Amino acid sequence: MITPAWGDTLRIATFNTDLDRDGPGLLLRDIARGDAQAEVVAQVVADMRADVILLQNVDYDIELRALGALRDLIADKGLRYTVMFALMPNTGMATDLDMDGDGRLGEPEDAQGHGAFAGQGGMAILSRWPVDMDGVQDLSALLWKDMPQPMLPVVDGAPFPSAQAQAALRLADVAHWAVPILHDSGPVTLLAFHASPPVFDGPEDRNGRRNHDQLRFWRHYLDGAFGDAPDARFVLLGHANQDPNRSEGIKAGIRGLLSDPRIQDVLPLRPEGEPAEATVNWPRVDPPLMRVGYVLPSRDWTVMDAGVHWPATGKAAQIAETASRHRIVWVDLKADSL
Repeated sequence: MITPAWGDTLRIATFNTDLDRDGPGLLLRDIARGDAQAEVVAQVVADMRADVILLQNVDYDIELRALGALRDLIADKGLRYTVMFALMPNTGMATDLDMDGDGRLGEPEDAQGHGAFAGQGGMAILSRWPVDMDGVQDLSALLWKDMPQPMLPVVDGAPFPSAQAQAALRLADVAHWAVPILHDSGPVTLLAFHASPPVFDGPEDRNGRRNHDQLRFWRHYLDGAFGDAPDARFVLLGHANQDPNRSEGIKAGIRGLLSDPRIQDVLPLRPEGEPAEATVNWPRVDPPLMRVGYVLPSRDWTVMDAGVHWPATGKAAQIAETASRHRIVWVDLKADSL
């Protein structure tokens, strides 16, 4: 049983909800119809009682109607958030180019971020504290080629899939945000992201390389490579789509991030290399249990507790796993240390 964090600590969490739908407006429709998956996701979020939570795979619409419906559903389960924040993601954003080199145009793989429509599988923040909108940095438009020493794919000595595609492709698959939250004691900056999977490509390893650079981006950001960056009171959180030791992908990206001296990895690896806490169960992947979701506070925080939340046993666990393959990752930060 997770005890409420409010009062003595600031609880910050991230959760890949798996709520994305196949067409615009369908998530809002499903929530209005009493969708069973959305009901369980809302209950799990309400039980977690995070002060601030970053959600992945929530479809974006310009009026935030789907997010508002989800926020209201969470309120029906006993937890009311006063603030919603979301920006247009890269997912489904048309490029009119062949981005995966298969000779076809207009497919989900040809968007800036994989998506069947603009806004599919976006990110959102729900918070008890206001967002400093003037201080928000949306870094999602950064081109991959403009990263320091980008690991761009090459086939037979030529840019893959084409020089034109590489000149247009953004680094972020979903989004990269820096969002200041105005806590009573002062701002807390969320560095929020959802990286692309390092698979579903060919020997050019386009997706693996992009995932690597999406994770490496945050170290350059903290160095000041893309403008002003916080040097304290920040929390890097999101879905990395990458386990430091297990399965596919270029491990240098996530390992470098976790070992950066400016952040704390509050769920460190065990000596034998197994993930301390699995954050996902992908039944069709070997191994199915991996650590891919992260909440990484800056070094100046006092961390009171941290964990991965999911109903542990019985019927509740079975129902929850049909709602999302992912689990909520959370950290409690001591309020009087802010």
